[in-house]
Amino acid sequence: MADLTTRYMGLSLRNPLIAGSSGLTSSIDNIVELEKAGAGAVVLKSLFEEQIAIEANASLKKAENNDLIYTGKSEALDYIDLKIREETLSGYLGLIREAKQRTVIPVIASINCVTSSDWITFATEVEKAGADALELNIAIMHADHEIGSEEVEARYFEIVSKVLSTVKNIPVAVKISPYFTNLAHMVIKLSETGIKGIVMFNRFYSPDIDINTLTEKSTGTLSNPSEAANVLRWMTILAGRTGCDLAASTGIHDGTAMIKQLLAGASAVQVVSSIYRNGIEVISSMTGDLEKYMEKNRYNYIDQLKGKLKRDENSNVAAFERIQFMKYFSEIV
Repeated sequence: MADLTTRYMGLSLRNPLIAGSSGLTSSIDNIVELEKAGAGAVVLKSLFEEQIAIEANASLKKAENNDLIYTGKSEALDYIDLKIREETLSGYLGLIREAKQRTVIPVIASINCVTSSDWITFATEVEKAGADALELNIAIMHADHEIGSEEVEARYFEIVSKVLSTVKNIPVAVKISPYFTNLAHMVIKLSETGIKGIVMFNRFYSPDIDINTLTEKSTGTLSNPSEAANVLRWMTILAGRTGCDLAASTGIHDGTAMIKQLLAGASAVQVVSSIYRNGIEVISSMTGDLEKYMEKNRYNYIDQLKGKLKRDENSNVAAFERIQFMKYFSEIV
């Protein structure tokens, strides 16, 4: 029987399939069920920096309109702001503690952040609560034309630096988007900061337009299998060149897609949309497909197949990609 055990960020996982950050991992009952279904680890639903700020600001505005609360002094407003933050963080820490009590698979906390503000020091509380690792979900949409690429990229390193200065005993991963001037350079530089993993990639809200009502609408929150192609491209290019593990995320809907990412060099894959679409049983189906593939091809361990199709470290990636394009469209043999 093939051994599906793998290592990601120094953690031992019974298999490479991780239930990604989502509503699926926001409650203890769901987390227990994901473990029973065969998930190798879970990433808890992200704690959103912006969400906390919005809730705090909304309450502060209400307070400002109440003469019994609001005065020229700010103590009451400071209390409201602090109370909202503490309640949100307390609930999240409680989920971590309960998940560690009731499950044995690694529990990875997640913070969705867009700045390097002081509240990121909460990462130390995540560590104390017993999380096995921390994933920084840095989702910055680069849409401000007045901000240069250097400034945007610097924000990532500021966030990482601040967290690594406070979190000492658990591994830290960074989940990023593919939208950088030079993605390969950015990934490699991030991997050299001391983080233990990079998750490729974030999936942003996709807008659409209803031409009849002239209103904006969403194209859907779940990924499509076709989206895995971009992840696969960059996985084959970057695997073996980074100073940390790589995990694949977005568009991985079945066992075949997971196997491809592992062959390309991923240490683990994160799955969300497929669980929503197909039910929790898709986890055992995907890991079962992986086990059958390994036995058929006489792989006893994950490391024997991991990265078999990654790019050679000495290859000219740009030239390789260009010639493959020419072959496909010009039928050059």
